[in-house]
Amino acid sequence: MVVGLIVACEVAFWALLAAGLAFRYGLRMPRVGLALLLCEPLQELVLFTVTAIDLKNGAEPDWKHGLAAVYIGFTVGLGHSTIRWADARVAHRFAGGPPPVKPPRHGMARAAHEWRVAGRWILAAVVAVALLQAAVWYVGDGQADSLLAWQQRMLWLIVINLVIAASYTLFPKRER
Repeated sequence: MVVGLIVACEVAFWALLAAGLAFRYGLRMPRVGLALLLCEPLQELVLFTVTAIDLKNGAEPDWKHGLAAVYIGFTVGLGHSTIRWADARVAHRFAGGPPPVKPPRHGMARAAHEWRVAGRWILAAVVAVALLQAAVWYVGDGQADSLLAWQQRMLWLIVINLVIAASYTLFPKRER
């Protein structure tokens, strides 16, 4: 049930995004579009609630519950930037907006960009780790091996993002 809800949340994310942008730019109803875009966090709340109820009803915590926490974390960390990215492109394509700003390609400006990107991914991982830790405390340490495995994966994600961002700082790409 949890996996199906995760898939439904992902589909709903993109459907709400498409509908919100369609109302905002295609139908020239920006308030309705904004209302649809503001509904995005509600699906994470539903997923969180259903996962907590599933665990409370005695479900054995497994990879599905960990995946739900990771999905919520990623939506918190990356959802807003994804919406902003899509909004800029749709505004340019269909509403005469300015072209989307491309990330810098060289030097310290690129390094700063990479640190911002890493910050979003790290926020996603930290939120996921926090939700996973809350689930571990909720179900007790004896049953939480799969949740702890997800936490390890998120810690690796943090390390990888720090290494990538640091590499752009220590070895900045030079302009030709």
